[in-house]
Amino acid sequence: MKCQDRIALNKIYQDKISHANSPLAMPVTAIMARLARTGLIALSIASMQLAVAAEPVSNGAKLARDAKKQIGVTVSYDPSYRKLDFPRGDVPQHTGVCSDVVIRAYRLQNIDLQQLVNHDMQQHFAEYPKLWGLKTADKNIDHRRVPNLETFFERHGQSLSITDIESFKAGDIVSWRLPSGNLPHIGIVSNKTSAEGTPLIIHNIGQGVQQEDILFAYPITGHYRY
Repeated sequence: MKCQDRIALNKIYQDKISHANSPLAMPVTAIMARLARTGLIALSIASMQLAVAAEPVSNGAKLARDAKKQIGVTVSYDPSYRKLDFPRGDVPQHTGVCSDVVIRAYRLQNIDLQQLVNHDMQQHFAEYPKLWGLKTADKNIDHRRVPNLETFFERHGQSLSITDIESFKAGDIVSWRLPSGNLPHIGIVSNKTSAEGTPLIIHNIGQGVQQEDILFAYPITGHYRY
Protein backbone atom coordinates (compact mmCIF):
# COMPACT_ATOMS: atom_id res chain seq x y z
CA MET A 1 0.00 0.00 0.00
CA LYS A 2 1.36 3.41 -0.93
CA CYS A 3 2.21 5.84 1.86
CA GLN A 4 -0.42 8.36 0.78
CA ASP A 5 -3.03 5.61 0.76
CA ARG A 6 -2.07 4.56 4.29
CA ILE A 7 -2.31 8.18 5.45
CA ALA A 8 -5.80 8.46 3.94
CA LEU A 9 -6.76 5.16 5.54
CA ASN A 10 -5.38 6.28 8.91
CA LYS A 11 -7.54 9.41 8.75
CA ILE A 12 -10.65 7.39 7.90
CA TYR A 13 -9.82 4.89 10.61
CA GLN A 14 -9.44 7.60 13.24
CA ASP A 15 -12.72 9.16 12.11
CA LYS A 16 -14.34 5.74 12.47
CA ILE A 17 -13.09 5.05 16.00
CA SER A 18 -13.90 8.62 17.09
CA HIS A 19 -17.57 7.70 16.74
CA ALA A 20 -17.33 4.04 17.69
CA ASN A 21 -19.42 4.52 20.83
CA SER A 22 -22.04 6.69 19.17
CA PRO A 23 -25.44 5.44 17.93
CA LEU A 24 -24.51 7.23 14.72
CA ALA A 25 -21.40 5.07 14.26
CA MET A 26 -20.58 4.51 10.62
CA PRO A 27 -21.33 0.92 9.50
CA VAL A 28 -18.73 -1.15 7.69
CA THR A 29 -20.55 -0.81 4.38
CA ALA A 30 -20.39 2.98 4.63
CA ILE A 31 -16.69 2.82 5.50
CA MET A 32 -16.06 0.65 2.44
CA ALA A 33 -18.03 3.06 0.26
CA ARG A 34 -15.97 5.95 1.55
CA LEU A 35 -12.77 4.01 0.88
CA ALA A 36 -13.97 3.38 -2.66
CA ARG A 37 -14.57 7.08 -3.19
CA THR A 38 -10.97 7.80 -2.12
CA GLY A 39 -9.64 5.29 -4.63
CA LEU A 40 -8.86 2.52 -2.15
CA ILE A 41 -11.28 0.12 -3.84
CA ALA A 42 -9.05 -2.93 -3.58
CA LEU A 43 -8.85 -2.80 0.21
CA SER A 44 -10.57 -5.58 2.15
CA ILE A 45 -12.29 -5.12 5.50
CA ALA A 46 -9.10 -6.38 7.15
CA SER A 47 -7.23 -3.49 5.58
CA MET A 48 -9.35 -1.05 7.56
CA GLN A 49 -7.68 -2.27 10.73
CA LEU A 50 -4.27 -0.89 11.66
CA ALA A 51 -1.77 -3.25 10.09
CA VAL A 52 1.99 -3.62 10.11
CA ALA A 53 3.16 -0.64 8.11
CA ALA A 54 4.85 -1.30 4.78
CA GLU A 55 5.61 2.41 4.81
CA PRO A 56 5.37 4.81 7.77
CA VAL A 57 2.20 6.83 8.27
CA SER A 58 4.15 9.84 9.46
CA ASN A 59 6.75 12.07 7.83
CA GLY A 60 9.89 11.35 9.84
CA ALA A 61 11.68 14.61 9.09
CA LYS A 62 8.61 16.61 10.11
CA LEU A 63 8.18 14.49 13.23
CA ALA A 64 11.71 15.36 14.32
CA ARG A 65 11.19 19.07 13.60
CA ASP A 66 7.88 19.08 15.47
CA ALA A 67 9.43 17.32 18.45
CA LYS A 68 12.11 20.01 18.66
CA LYS A 69 9.41 22.66 18.88
CA GLN A 70 8.76 21.34 22.40
CA ILE A 71 12.25 22.38 23.56
CA GLY A 72 11.90 25.42 25.80
CA VAL A 73 8.12 24.88 26.02
CA THR A 74 7.99 21.69 28.06
CA VAL A 75 10.42 22.51 30.83
CA SER A 76 9.57 20.01 33.56
CA TYR A 77 8.69 16.37 34.16
CA ASP A 78 5.53 15.24 35.96
CA PRO A 79 4.42 11.58 35.92
CA SER A 80 1.22 12.21 37.88
CA TYR A 81 -1.94 10.42 36.77
CA ARG A 82 -4.39 12.92 35.33
CA LYS A 83 -7.87 12.71 33.90
CA LEU A 84 -7.67 13.75 30.24
CA ASP A 85 -10.07 14.80 27.53
CA PHE A 86 -10.64 12.22 24.81
CA PRO A 87 -9.56 12.24 22.08
CA ARG A 88 -6.48 14.48 21.91
CA GLY A 89 -6.31 14.90 25.66
CA ASP A 90 -3.10 16.33 27.10
CA VAL A 91 -1.51 17.61 30.28
CA PRO A 92 -0.35 21.26 30.40
CA GLN A 93 2.26 21.94 27.71
CA HIS A 94 4.90 23.10 30.18
CA THR A 95 5.18 19.64 31.67
CA GLY A 96 4.80 15.98 30.83
CA VAL A 97 6.73 12.72 30.63
CA CYS A 98 8.94 11.13 27.98
CA SER A 99 6.00 9.64 26.11
CA ASP A 100 4.32 13.04 25.81
CA VAL A 101 7.16 14.17 23.52
CA VAL A 102 6.17 11.39 21.11
CA ILE A 103 2.42 11.91 21.47
CA ARG A 104 2.58 15.67 20.88
CA ALA A 105 4.85 15.35 17.85
CA TYR A 106 2.54 12.85 16.16
CA ARG A 107 -0.50 15.02 16.82
CA LEU A 108 0.98 17.72 14.62
CA GLN A 109 0.48 15.20 11.80
CA ASN A 110 -3.08 14.47 12.96
CA ILE A 111 -2.07 11.10 14.41
CA ASP A 112 -3.58 10.74 17.87
CA LEU A 113 -1.86 7.95 19.78
CA GLN A 114 -4.26 8.37 22.68
CA GLN A 115 -7.14 7.40 20.44
CA LEU A 116 -5.27 4.73 18.48
CA VAL A 117 -3.75 2.99 21.50
CA ASN A 118 -7.06 3.09 23.37
CA HIS A 119 -8.93 1.51 20.48
CA ASP A 120 -6.27 -1.15 19.93
CA MET A 121 -6.24 -2.03 23.62
CA GLN A 122 -10.00 -2.29 23.73
CA GLN A 123 -9.90 -4.75 20.84
CA HIS A 124 -6.71 -6.62 21.78
CA PHE A 125 -6.20 -6.08 25.50
CA ALA A 126 -4.48 -9.46 25.95
CA GLU A 127 -1.68 -8.37 23.62
CA TYR A 128 -0.61 -5.52 25.90
CA PRO A 129 1.58 -5.66 29.05
CA LYS A 130 -0.11 -6.46 32.36
CA LEU A 131 2.07 -4.32 34.62
CA TRP A 132 -0.44 -2.07 36.32
CA GLY A 133 -3.21 -4.39 37.51
CA LEU A 134 -5.78 -3.10 35.00
CA LYS A 135 -8.51 -5.27 33.52
CA THR A 136 -9.58 -2.86 30.81
CA ALA A 137 -8.20 0.04 28.81
CA ASP A 138 -7.75 3.45 30.47
CA LYS A 139 -7.89 6.36 28.01
CA ASN A 140 -6.22 8.68 30.51
CA ILE A 141 -2.91 6.87 30.86
CA ASP A 142 -2.46 3.88 28.54
CA HIS A 143 -0.91 5.87 25.69
CA ARG A 144 1.49 7.59 28.09
CA ARG A 145 3.03 4.29 29.27
CA VAL A 146 6.14 3.33 27.33
CA PRO A 147 5.53 -0.46 27.33
CA ASN A 148 2.12 0.16 25.76
CA LEU A 149 3.62 2.40 23.07
CA GLU A 150 6.27 -0.25 22.40
CA THR A 151 3.53 -2.83 21.91
CA PHE A 152 1.52 -0.53 19.66
CA PHE A 153 4.51 0.29 17.45
CA GLU A 154 5.49 -3.40 17.31
CA ARG A 155 1.99 -4.30 16.21
CA HIS A 156 1.38 -1.47 13.74
CA GLY A 157 4.74 -0.02 12.72
CA GLN A 158 8.14 -1.21 11.59
CA SER A 159 10.50 -2.75 14.15
CA LEU A 160 14.08 -1.95 13.17
CA SER A 161 17.65 -2.74 14.22
CA ILE A 162 18.74 -1.58 17.66
CA THR A 163 22.46 -1.90 16.86
CA ASP A 164 22.97 -0.60 13.30
CA ILE A 165 23.65 3.11 13.66
CA GLU A 166 22.83 3.68 9.98
CA SER A 167 19.27 2.43 10.51
CA PHE A 168 18.32 5.29 12.85
CA LYS A 169 16.57 7.98 10.79
CA ALA A 170 14.96 11.29 11.72
CA GLY A 171 11.53 10.72 13.26
CA ASP A 172 12.20 7.14 14.35
CA ILE A 173 11.05 6.15 17.82
CA VAL A 174 13.54 4.60 20.24
CA SER A 175 12.90 3.08 23.66
CA TRP A 176 15.33 2.16 26.41
CA ARG A 177 15.45 0.76 29.94
CA LEU A 178 17.24 3.11 32.30
CA PRO A 179 19.79 1.58 34.69
CA SER A 180 18.04 3.04 37.72
CA GLY A 181 15.17 0.65 38.40
CA ASN A 182 14.97 -0.59 34.79
CA LEU A 183 12.60 2.29 34.05
CA PRO A 184 11.21 2.54 30.50
CA HIS A 185 12.15 5.61 28.47
CA ILE A 186 11.24 6.76 24.96
CA GLY A 187 12.31 9.47 22.55
CA ILE A 188 12.46 10.60 18.92
CA VAL A 189 15.52 10.52 16.66
CA SER A 190 16.54 14.03 15.61
CA ASN A 191 17.66 15.18 12.17
CA LYS A 192 20.92 16.31 13.81
CA THR A 193 23.93 14.21 14.80
CA SER A 194 26.77 14.51 17.27
CA ALA A 195 30.29 15.40 16.14
CA GLU A 196 30.95 11.65 15.95
CA GLY A 197 27.91 11.10 13.71
CA THR A 198 25.56 9.58 16.29
CA PRO A 199 21.94 10.69 15.81
CA LEU A 200 20.76 12.95 18.61
CA ILE A 201 17.58 12.18 20.55
CA ILE A 202 14.71 14.51 21.45
CA HIS A 203 13.32 13.40 24.80
CA ASN A 204 12.29 14.35 28.32
CA ILE A 205 14.20 12.43 30.93
CA GLY A 206 13.41 14.75 33.82
CA GLN A 207 14.41 18.32 32.97
CA GLY A 208 11.96 19.08 30.19
CA VAL A 209 12.36 18.37 26.48
CA GLN A 210 15.96 18.41 25.29
CA GLN A 211 18.01 17.29 22.31
CA GLU A 212 20.92 15.16 23.51
CA ASP A 213 23.49 12.57 22.50
CA ILE A 214 22.03 9.62 24.42
CA LEU A 215 21.14 7.08 21.70
CA PHE A 216 23.56 4.45 23.02
CA ALA A 217 23.77 5.73 26.59
CA TYR A 218 21.25 3.15 27.84
CA PRO A 219 20.21 -0.34 26.74
CA ILE A 220 17.93 0.04 23.72
CA THR A 221 14.82 -2.13 23.81
CA GLY A 222 12.98 -0.91 20.72
CA HIS A 223 13.48 0.98 17.47
CA TYR A 224 10.33 1.77 15.50
CA ARG A 225 9.13 3.68 12.47
CA TYR A 226 5.43 4.56 12.26
